[in-house]
Formats: sequence, C-alpha cells, structure tokens
Amino acid sequence: MSGFLAGLCVAVLPLLAAGFWLGRRTARPESLGGLGTPVEHATFQTLHTASLAAPPLRAGLTEETARRSARRLRTLLGTDALCLTDQKQVLAWDGVGDHHRAEIMERLSGPLETGRGEAFRLNCDAPDCPLRWAVVAPLTVDDRVHGALVACAPRESAVLVRAAGEVARWVSVQLELADLDQSRTRLIEAEIKALRAQISPHFIFNSLAVIASFVRTDPERARELLLEFADFTRYSFRRHGDFTTLADELHAIDHYLALVRARFGERLSVTLQIAPEVLPVALPFLCLQPLVENAVKHGLEGKADKSRISITAQDAGAEALVVIEDDGAGMDPDLLRRILAGEVSPSGGIGLSNVDDRLRQVYGDDYGLVIETAVGAGMKITARLPKYQPGVHSASRRSEP
Repeated sequence: MSGFLAGLCVAVLPLLAAGFWLGRRTARPESLGGLGTPVEHATFQTLHTASLAAPPLRAGLTEETARRSARRLRTLLGTDALCLTDQKQVLAWDGVGDHHRAEIMERLSGPLETGRGEAFRLNCDAPDCPLRWAVVAPLTVDDRVHGALVACAPRESAVLVRAAGEVARWVSVQLELADLDQSRTRLIEAEIKALRAQISPHFIFNSLAVIASFVRTDPERARELLLEFADFTRYSFRRHGDFTTLADELHAIDHYLALVRARFGERLSVTLQIAPEVLPVALPFLCLQPLVENAVKHGLEGKADKSRISITAQDAGAEALVVIEDDGAGMDPDLLRRILAGEVSPSGGIGLSNVDDRLRQVYGDDYGLVIETAVGAGMKITARLPKYQPGVHSASRRSEP
C-alpha cells in the first residue's frame, strides 16, 4: 500500500511542476540560476517546495498542520490565496481576502458531499480585494472526503483548476500516509498489549507461590523476590514509550530470571555475556524478554536434568547482535515457519511471531528474527538491532514508575 502511494507521489509531481511553471512564468519570471531549462527549474522548485510542505501533512489534517503547509501549497500554485478546510471549518488561510472564509464554507457543502471539484465566482464588495474566483478540490482518504483545498484567484483559469486538483491529490496522498502511520502506531500499541496479555498467568501464579513459600522459612528472601516481581511487572506494564534501551530490557530480564531461578533452583543455568558499548542501543519495548521466556519454557520442557540458557549481546559495527540460545526440546522447523507466518497458533512459542513482526515493522524485513532449531536440538534466536534508526528513540528512564 505504501509503495503504491509513493508511486502516486512520483507520478503527480511532474504535473505539479508543469502547473507551477505555467503559473509562475507569466507572473514573476525568475533567474534559472544555472539549473537548465525552465521545465527543469520548475521541477526543482516544485520538488523543493513539496518537500517542505509534506512533513506537516504527514501528521494529519489539523489547524496546526494546515497552517504550516498552506503557504508552501500556495507557492506551488502561485495563487493570491489558498485555504485548507475540514468538513466543518477553514483550518488555515494563507494570502489575501480571508474575509471570504464564511462564503467559501457555505459553497463547500456540495463538493464535500460528492467529492467532486468545483469552481465558482466569489462575491466581494471590498475594493482592494483581488479575489474573484475560487477553485475547490476535495481532499480524500480511502474514498472519504476529509476536507478541501481551495485556491482563490483574480480570474477564472483552466490551468488553475487542473493544478489545484493535482495539488489536492498530492495532499490526499500525504494524508493517507499519515493515516497509515497512525494505523501502524495503533497496531504496535495493540501488539504490545497482546504481548503483555501473553505474559503467562502461570508465571505470575508460580512466582507468587514461590514468594509465599519463603515467607515463613526465609522472610528476607521472600522480600527480595517480591521486589523482583514488582520491578518486573512495573516494567512490563509501563505506559510510556514504544522503545526502550537494551540496558533496561536486560534489567527486566534479570528480574524475570531471578523469579525463575527461585522456582527451579539448580535445574536452570543462565549465562550472560554483554558488551557494555551496546547497552544504550534503542529497541522495541518488550522485544527480548519474550524470547528469554520462550527459551526458559523450551529449555526446561521435558527435561529432568539441568537446562542451560545463554544470552549474548555483541557489538557488530553499526548493529548490536543479540543471541538467545537454549539446549531444550527445540521445534520442528516447518512448524516454526508456520507460526511466524501466522498460519497456526503458537502453543508454546511465546511472543515469537509478535517480536518478529515488530522488528520487521520498525527496521524492515531484513531485521526479522533468525531462528535455528530442530526437534531435540534446542533453539538459537538471533536478533540484529541497528544502533541508529530514524524514529527509534528511547524515552525510558529506569527510575520512572
């Protein structure tokens, strides 16, 4: 879907450039500045102006984003005035003649209902107002009209009608991308909520049972475990930020393992090898803990003797390489593939598909989990985490509740 929208942007921009050039060439000839032909110069100017108008629109259609983008959009069209509206009001007006706001909103009922553009004459008695015509181009997202772009000019112009329509299509694409961004954010939040729900009720029950068993025999030990439990649940159910640091995630894993070791004692051996330089790396919240929980479950499943789990985090240049390995029951590779593809429910693979999906959403398909396993051969899970990724910043503070 996002690829289609990007392609549409590329297709629309040359048309914007042509409209921009036709409007500006007759109004205010400019020096080409060594950029080549007039069309090449217009294309450069259009791309530059569009790049400045796009970021506010990617946040959706509000008074603030409309205000920040209206002047750039008016520059694209070369008109005396331009306004952006939603279904109920003018969100932003740039240029002269803003006393036409009420008149324009009265005339928008038809275009907002039908989704079709329209041009009409403006009624104005002000002697110093140059505006006589308005061109309305609806802004649509998924076939729903969200508002309109209205370009106002001294005279009727077929070029302006077409150019306004193309600019409105480009704005609509930005709003649709904003809608996709918001949907992606809601999806990530829903996945985190789902992952929290996957934190095993059995783990919570067993942890509390272990703590209760120490209350009489070793009250100090019970107190320590209760604090570990409180810290782990506080981190797991925190409400701030989509991202955390590797240090904080490992800290939560340490609380989790303390509770597991209290229950299984010598049956579980955990080895950690962490490079200090990767501790500040930002990563999706609750990204590694489910992998460790999966390793504990599969490591102890069906085994009477000792189970070993190793957790390593290495510096790999531009990336941090995190490997979680157990020597447990393992899994049929074909079953694992179907779990990650969402074809079957993960009866034992706690959060694997959830974590894999979130890594791919944040970093791209090249950064999904790499899992090596076979029945009876344990499981090795590798996660590559870029040290820097646009938009990935941790707002967590360990001291926060």
